Amino acid sequence: MLMMSSTCCVALLVLALSGVTQAFMPVGGGTSTHATITGSAVLSKITEVCRAVAESEGREFKPTGSSAEELLRACLGTATGEVSAAKFRTALNQVYMQNGLVDRDLANSPAHHVSNEAFIQARTLITEGTFSVKANVRKENFQAARETLGRVFHTLQDFYSHSNWVELGNRSPYINLLRPDLPIDNVADIETPTCNDCASGTCPNPLLPDILTQKKLTSGYMGLLSATKPKGKCSHGGASDMTSTQVPRGGISKDERRPDNAALHDAAVAVATQATLELLEDIRGAAGNNEFLRLMGIARSSVLCFVIDTTGSMADDIAEAKRVATNIIDSKKGTVDEPSEYILVQFNDPKFGPLIRTTNPEEMKTQIAALKANGGGDIPEMCLSGLQLALTGAPPSSQIYIFTDAPAKDIDLEKTIISLIRSTKSTVNIFMTASKRSSKYAGRTPRADFRVYYDLALASGGQAIEVSKSSLPQATDIIVDSSTSALVTILQRARNPGKVETFPFLLDESVSNVTLYITGTSLAFTLRSPKGVSQSSTQTTGPLGTIQTVGNLKRIRLDTLNQTGLWEIHMNTGSAYTVKVTGQSSITFVYDFVETFEGPHPGYGVIDGRPQAGLLVKLLLTLTGRQGPESLKVMEAALVEVSGSGVANGTVEEMGGGDFLVTVKSAPAGEFVVLLKGEDMSTSSRFQRQSTTQMSMTPVSVKVVADNNMEPGKPFDIPFTVSSSVAKTKFKIRARNDKNFAMKSPPSIDSGSGTEAEGTITITAPTNTASGTDVTLTIDVESTGTSDSNYAVVRLSVMKKVTDFTSPVCNVMNINNSCPANCSMASWYISVNITDGNGTGVEKIWIQQGESKLVSMNETEQGGVTVLQNSYRTSCCTPVLKLSVLDKAGNVGSCMHSIILPTTTPVPLTTPSGGSSSLSLATPLWLWALLSAPVLALRLA
Repeated sequence: MLMMSSTCCVALLVLALSGVTQAFMPVGGGTSTHATITGSAVLSKITEVCRAVAESEGREFKPTGSSAEELLRACLGTATGEVSAAKFRTALNQVYMQNGLVDRDLANSPAHHVSNEAFIQARTLITEGTFSVKANVRKENFQAARETLGRVFHTLQDFYSHSNWVELGNRSPYINLLRPDLPIDNVADIETPTCNDCASGTCPNPLLPDILTQKKLTSGYMGLLSATKPKGKCSHGGASDMTSTQVPRGGISKDERRPDNAALHDAAVAVATQATLELLEDIRGAAGNNEFLRLMGIARSSVLCFVIDTTGSMADDIAEAKRVATNIIDSKKGTVDEPSEYILVQFNDPKFGPLIRTTNPEEMKTQIAALKANGGGDIPEMCLSGLQLALTGAPPSSQIYIFTDAPAKDIDLEKTIISLIRSTKSTVNIFMTASKRSSKYAGRTPRADFRVYYDLALASGGQAIEVSKSSLPQATDIIVDSSTSALVTILQRARNPGKVETFPFLLDESVSNVTLYITGTSLAFTLRSPKGVSQSSTQTTGPLGTIQTVGNLKRIRLDTLNQTGLWEIHMNTGSAYTVKVTGQSSITFVYDFVETFEGPHPGYGVIDGRPQAGLLVKLLLTLTGRQGPESLKVMEAALVEVSGSGVANGTVEEMGGGDFLVTVKSAPAGEFVVLLKGEDMSTSSRFQRQSTTQMSMTPVSVKVVADNNMEPGKPFDIPFTVSSSVAKTKFKIRARNDKNFAMKSPPSIDSGSGTEAEGTITITAPTNTASGTDVTLTIDVESTGTSDSNYAVVRLSVMKKVTDFTSPVCNVMNINNSCPANCSMASWYISVNITDGNGTGVEKIWIQQGESKLVSMNETEQGGVTVLQNSYRTSCCTPVLKLSVLDKAGNVGSCMHSIILPTTTPVPLTTPSGGSSSLSLATPLWLWALLSAPVLALRLA
């Protein structure tokens, strides 16, 4: 772990734990971590890319402040409307947390921490991880890419803290760490001593003089379980390093800034930051500006995701789905509420899928228009299989809409779906329409087979809506409501059986488009405003809003005036019901349940499944708002039962930058959600927000560590550990993956006389699986004696072995600069030759900087090498043009040229004969271009 003392321009994932310096947890002012160096580099690169995109689109890029939220708004170019930074913050936290989890899951791995002089192995992790990130981005598997990127950052940054790179006088990154075709040379061999003895453990520079003069590269040895190290070798240092007590004592780690190593620590921070920026630039070169921003979470929050039953009786439902999708696409195009991504999954029997994903709205319209109702009978369908694809393929916290008129055939997937809902925090809304086949089926089988839809909707915070086919168009208004970039949930409760109860909810000044959804039969309720005005359920149009009834759903749209304050909805019915209040606001929060971990750099890690019963419940909570988190204050955080009355208040510890650590002593017994109350200090308005995904505690724990990529055709082992509070427990194991890859899993494992049991799952990707394919593995575990259960969700990437490490070459051949002093009416031209030598071939050429048009392209063979000859026209108001070239293996090359607009002042030039000359506006422009344009050949990793 590399502890940083630099400041970061945005709020980052930082915590504190009882006065001990830890991963992701600075203590005291000025100290920071991997998260801050990563965040500083990421935000710097995002700003650079956002500016380039804005320039290419001919618009200004002027953030109104330094917060991540203001950067997001400026980057998206939204002039009006609310934009939520929730997914941006979630994406950043995924990178930071995976970076930190290297300290939890791989603390004893020299390669991951560049300890024990494991430079070659560390470089392999960095380069293979980078190729994997690029391949994942190409396949639009952004979450898998972010998780891998976080781990790569950790190893890359550790090099500068754990090696003697900066002690050797280097103040620039070691480019060979990103280039597998270059050697890691001059490494001290196993027999070469590297350090002097340092009895105090805090010597300024314990390296031997010969190591410094000969520029030998070394890193400290780390021993968590043993004090053994090769004779004369440096140690990492610190209380957890057992080797640091063996001569030579001390250590060379620059993780923490101390008086004895302040200059070296600062140098390590600076170089590690620069190295992180170089890696980000390489990934940007491969991804392109827009895809790089999607990787970093820069997108409008709304995702339109449909899962549609295509059996013969679904013609009306499919037609309505087409209508709604087309309406949303056409009406929201160019607005802040335009979906950032479109996803479609169809299911029938026995087929389901594939998942179709696109950012092109016209492509989505084409795909959904091609749906046809056919086949099927009076049997249930593969609904949950289709939903599984959507949950694993859609971004986290997506709104998913299911259309079906039949029960689920694949009911055995229910626990897997619940696990995926909890893992992704996505919301599932189900439209169930009555048909002859569903009625016939329900008449001869238990209603429980339909109940799964209600259970899944409730678990996710969504709606299960029963509606006739003829009235379906009225019910789908809920899709339009939730297709917004800043949707927030203010209240959600459920009662089964129903009961008379009053539910208060607080509306603040930032909330607009407030809508209430109440589902159930024989509903009776009264809505009361902060001013004491009431409206009953029988008043379809009243003083507070408009009530629309369709099937088992009542949708209440509040009037736009006088909404601020404490509202109440009084339910007066004995039948089961759900209540949900949503609105549109930039003020929201993201959260993760976390647990502590020990080791040389103890900290907090995200819990993969449900929190463990009997322990303190801890949440990392990140608050976000229009002007950044500095204007927001948390007043109260609690865990609240959705279907009960249990409330567990938490203690809130502010960590700075919008981050809070919430600790709850005892969680509610049933399913609960997170309730947050706070204050917007810019308006002195109190606000209330609630998470939607239900969670509960369990005595069963599941731990999985899978850090490597899968190689097509090769079995990949995933070890896991299950524990319970009860000894001699037998655990039932159910493992599934969303790609139907071949998999071997034990049906059960036994803890014997203890409380832990270990198992291994083996999964094999087909030999023809493309690099960048991600597979989501869900492991559900159940104690056979108590029926207690838990789960783990693991994302794996498939990556073919890369053997091409040669970057494409881009040569600038000719420039025709005919630009006058007034740039607005003219263009300049450039031609380039692009080759990939003996590599895998050119995959993509794109304009990284500048606004330019491809005017001609030609392909020739020169000496057995394919040469691409491209010409570009660029506005004279765009003086810089940079092209990026990506080959099929993921290597990146680039070339750049800039022009200087002519002036009336003579410009001295050196002529080809070596004499001096001068050019003015009277000089022919073709001669100006010939003399002033360099030929540029640039090769980058």
